[in-house]
Amino acid sequence: MPELPEVETVRRGLEPAMLGERFARVEQKRPDLRFPLPERFAERLTARRVEALSRRAKYLIADLDDGQALIMHLGMSGRFIVEAPGTPATEPGAYYNEIGRHLKHDHVVFHLGSGARVTYNDVRRFGFMDLLPRSELATSKHFSGMGIEPLGNELSGELIARLFSGKAAPLKAALLDQRLIAGLGNIYVCEALFRAGLHPEAEAGSLATPTGGPREKAHALAQIIREVLEEAVAAGGSTLRDFAHADGSLGYFQHRFKVYDREGEPCVTPGCGKLVQRLVQSGRSTFYCESCQKRG
Repeated sequence: MPELPEVETVRRGLEPAMLGERFARVEQKRPDLRFPLPERFAERLTARRVEALSRRAKYLIADLDDGQALIMHLGMSGRFIVEAPGTPATEPGAYYNEIGRHLKHDHVVFHLGSGARVTYNDVRRFGFMDLLPRSELATSKHFSGMGIEPLGNELSGELIARLFSGKAAPLKAALLDQRLIAGLGNIYVCEALFRAGLHPEAEAGSLATPTGGPREKAHALAQIIREVLEEAVAAGGSTLRDFAHADGSLGYFQHRFKVYDREGEPCVTPGCGKLVQRLVQSGRSTFYCESCQKRG
């Protein structure tokens, strides 16, 4: 499933084509994606102008000129293809896994006033779209109870300590809890924990002092999480399975993985000599180095 950097990469790819443009026509080729599309979906979008295009966790949000917000989630295999007038869709390349576009999976097509076309393609149909008043987003089923943004200024050692204090849950599970920190996913949590030298099975509460203050490793983890995400966004995300950028290109961050998907390979830390290991936590693979990542 695309994670925060991939979604941010898609947002940046869509923004030049969509921002300030009106939906001249919307083709809705089926009544549902993962969930039924809103009633009169195409009709309600037609002639609306995109005032802003933002991201919240793994969601894309297009603010419209009538006060509505178009919410878009990519699910596992959803992607957008942007086509300029007279220019065919850019077909994906192949760095990590090959991706092919099948026209039968083009489910929603946004025809913009500029003549450009933005197509939502989703093989598995685990993505979804919704339309809500912008004023109701924070209390909606999509965002109510969602935690802080890891790329925002809120993320700090103090906040991590406050969120994790007294928690016996494994550190990796706590970081993936969307009620605490929104948008972190399996790939980047594995990478951040390795860089921070923290074991994925360590108790989350170990980052806080007995009085709930931050330990030094809480400060370090907050900084490293931001660095890993920012590096991935700059690189264009980590292309896994069916994910592709809005412009059809693939991400490069997968070439920088230090532990993720490297089970049995030598640890990259100079002088370590150990092999990257894998364990399963809550049904997800965790990759780590037993030598470099400490439990205490």
